Amino acid sequence: MSWVPPDGFFERADSTPDTEFYSWPRFVTHIDAAAITAVGDLYEELKIEGEVLDLMSSWVSHFRRPPTRLTVLGMNFAELSANPQAAVSVVHDLNADPRLPFPDHTFDAVVCCVSIDYLTRPVELFADVARVLRPGAPFVCTFSNRCFPTKAIKGWLYSDDNERCSIVAGYFRSSGSWDPPSIERRTLPTHAGDQLFAVWANRSGVQSTRCGAATHLTAHPRSTSGGSGLSV
Repeated sequence: MSWVPPDGFFERADSTPDTEFYSWPRFVTHIDAAAITAVGDLYEELKIEGEVLDLMSSWVSHFRRPPTRLTVLGMNFAELSANPQAAVSVVHDLNADPRLPFPDHTFDAVVCCVSIDYLTRPVELFADVARVLRPGAPFVCTFSNRCFPTKAIKGWLYSDDNERCSIVAGYFRSSGSWDPPSIERRTLPTHAGDQLFAVWANRSGVQSTRCGAATHLTAHPRSTSGGSGLSV
């Protein structure tokens, strides 16, 4: 069943071009140490490796061990260039153009860490992520209860944690080409800092190692291509 957002869902308080907001680098982390560890733990559990694309990336990608070849796509070239795990950096604005500048079936996995709340055309993007993934490959979205409120979509700001998980699962279901999404809380409910949630699904095709529809809320040359995923 397709997910249909209400009117105004994708509006934002700051409607100026994202290129302006992300024009200067922010060399900070936007979730606490426990949440960062939770991201790395999930990538390990799901065996995110090989040719990997990190969408809406920045100067850090939170892999415990870098994939064979990591491509980072984001809004700020200085941040992307400083990412020590990246082999390729691509500047591209996903809200201006959700079509990814890569051939079909390029990647073994795609990840998006704490940035999904800024997308204004997510269903189009999720459909194109399926295009660049190999059959059975995962798209892993992680997010917290923190954001830049002026750039997050209104539908996200007015939702609670469970509803946000349902929103991302709805993006998968509405865009097609995905197996049923999995939803998990990756930090303990008693954690006093940033809560970390994950929603992921495999591109329809051969199943990967871990692919169930679980719901548990308890040194290469760099290249640039014009155009960004949004880095937080």
